[in-house]
Amino acid sequence: MDTQINRLSELTRLFLKLGALGFGGPQAHIAMINDEAVDRRGWLGTEEFSDGLAVCEMLPGPASTQMGIYVGYVYGGWLGALVSGISFIAPAFFIVVGLSWLYFQFQQLPQLMALFFGLSPVMIAIILGFCYKLGRKSIHNWMGAAIAIMAFLISAFGDLSTTLLFLLAGLLGMGLYGPRGLRLNSFMPLGLLATMQPSFWGTERIAAYGWPLFIFFFKVGTLIFGGGLVIIPLLEFEVVERLGWLSTADFINGVAIGQLSPGPVVLTSAFVGYKMAGFFGAFISAVGIFTPSFLFIMLAAPLLVRLRKNPWVQAFLKGIKPAVVGAIMAAAVPLSQTAFGGETVSLSVLAVVIAIAALVAIVRFKVTAWKLILVGAAIGLVGYPLLGGST
Repeated sequence: MDTQINRLSELTRLFLKLGALGFGGPQAHIAMINDEAVDRRGWLGTEEFSDGLAVCEMLPGPASTQMGIYVGYVYGGWLGALVSGISFIAPAFFIVVGLSWLYFQFQQLPQLMALFFGLSPVMIAIILGFCYKLGRKSIHNWMGAAIAIMAFLISAFGDLSTTLLFLLAGLLGMGLYGPRGLRLNSFMPLGLLATMQPSFWGTERIAAYGWPLFIFFFKVGTLIFGGGLVIIPLLEFEVVERLGWLSTADFINGVAIGQLSPGPVVLTSAFVGYKMAGFFGAFISAVGIFTPSFLFIMLAAPLLVRLRKNPWVQAFLKGIKPAVVGAIMAAAVPLSQTAFGGETVSLSVLAVVIAIAALVAIVRFKVTAWKLILVGAAIGLVGYPLLGGST
């Protein structure tokens, strides 16, 4: 019993630290987890860590969070998985909630408008840079390129839901890449807080929005194949266009706030939840989007190690990944219109220059997202009032 308590305590301390300091995106998170859990502490062997990473990369959801859950599962069982995952998520969750409160409380201030003017084009560059990196990894022939182009056209000009689009792309991948001579039936199944106003907590709205938020983000959590930014087309279609919970400007600013935190970008869900139902809405949204990750790792980790080698699973994912690239590119179109639609021509030109410079920095010089966000915010604070922005 004492040994288990000590292990849970170790996991809590480690993943709270990683959750608070893990800037640099999922690859940086995974490298930090490997350094701490494998190299320093020896909780897992290198091969065991690699197998877990391969499974997490295959699953929907944020791979770095799932690796934290996986390490906790291996070292501390089911309780270890819960403790590791919650500890890794918690610091970024509270940062996002705090920034969301500041945003919705003071978004009409000229200084905040200037700051997000600089952030918005950086976010466009981050999205396009992610598409470039994901495209290089997932598009290897004309069939993959065709799937990506079709997904872009359908997402940009059609009204098919992103969920159904990804499902159809996966089935197409099974048809194109699945093993010949096999039938589909061989496929395996798959103090300050006390002073906050009631609107901060969202108690007056949680009854109306709590369950819809949980169900919506649970669905999103099961479909974000390919990395955290895959959340963008799913959210943009549902939250902005269909449900009308956020404006386009609020949406892109929410993604920026998610990027500012040290945790996974899917914590943008907490921003949406906060907008609809305060703190409790943010909490329910985060629970919804991360629950599939916990379930996948805690209930099916041994099966998934074998399942990832199934040729039909590989073919399904091979079809989805190019579609993800096209869908994200399509989601960037309306976001770009908002980011580059400045109040004056000079502001629009500055926004385009910021986006191009940030994209070059990402693709050519591998600059991390949070550094570019800080630079973009600084440029916005200086350039927005100088070039005729609202004051």
